[in-house]
Amino acid sequence: MAKILITGGAGFIGSHLAEKLAQLKHEITILDNLDPYYEPKIKKKNIEMVLKYNNCSFIEGDILDFNLLNNIVKKDVNFIFHEAAQPGVRASVKNPFKPNEVNVKGTLNVLEAARCNEVERVINASSSSVYGKVSYLPFDEKHPTQPLSPYGVSKLIAEHYCRLYNELYGLPTVTLRYFTVYGPRMRPDLAIPIFTKALVNGQAPMIFGNGEQTRDLTYIDDIVSANLKLLETKKADGQILNIGGGKRITVNQLFEHLRRLIGSDVEPIYGEEIKGDAKHTLSKIDKARHLIGYEPTIKIKFGLEKFLNWYKINPDFYID
Repeated sequence: MAKILITGGAGFIGSHLAEKLAQLKHEITILDNLDPYYEPKIKKKNIEMVLKYNNCSFIEGDILDFNLLNNIVKKDVNFIFHEAAQPGVRASVKNPFKPNEVNVKGTLNVLEAARCNEVERVINASSSSVYGKVSYLPFDEKHPTQPLSPYGVSKLIAEHYCRLYNELYGLPTVTLRYFTVYGPRMRPDLAIPIFTKALVNGQAPMIFGNGEQTRDLTYIDDIVSANLKLLETKKADGQILNIGGGKRITVNQLFEHLRRLIGSDVEPIYGEEIKGDAKHTLSKIDKARHLIGYEPTIKIKFGLEKFLNWYKINPDFYID
């Protein structure tokens, strides 16, 4: 079994990945600084779930602390799943310095620690935000990258560092460009939990713009599946892969799906467009299919049902 470091493992994606890898009997170390971008108690709940497995450990620390990171990696870490990041397109528009510091310098620290200690592979979590302006749909990996936010720029620079470390130093790296990941325990500042919480409480949520912007939603289980495949194959080393659902939905349709599933007649409120938000996203996943056998399995309506079933059981998960 492999020794695996998951940076940002207390977050939504990282904790799901840690949980699955623990079930597969790998030795897991989670590094997370519990940044208060959203309520740290949510992240602590994620950690509690993962630490039920005796092959998991948690270190509260920052990827900006190179000495700490290097000391962890030198203990025979085989793989690094780099999920740690400063998220938030809108937050990055207000403060462009923090995503640059965390997502660029932090990724560079991860790569250098991996290089110095001969890690077998670094799997870097990136985002469809690197595409930005739409030249054509669906996005393939050769689509121009013109990010619309400082967050998108920071993730694109991180991608280039991964490419450089692969080409210059021979460090095996793979970058996965995630498209709007959703599911149980997802971040509270995203549309699905915001809409759900409002509708359950009989309140009108805000839709920014006219709601006709589209998103390619990807269920968390499919994201985890794509990551796991990179423990088994070297075919994608040095590559960037889109990991999406391969379908898109308007924000209005998303709201309507949730409203119907919840049984609400509440109407949304419409507000001004948000600077930095993408107009449309849609992934072309042929490359991931070819190199790692990736195939999304959860359709949007079923994924939303799974999220709502979880929410009904865990109504207090999102803390005000």
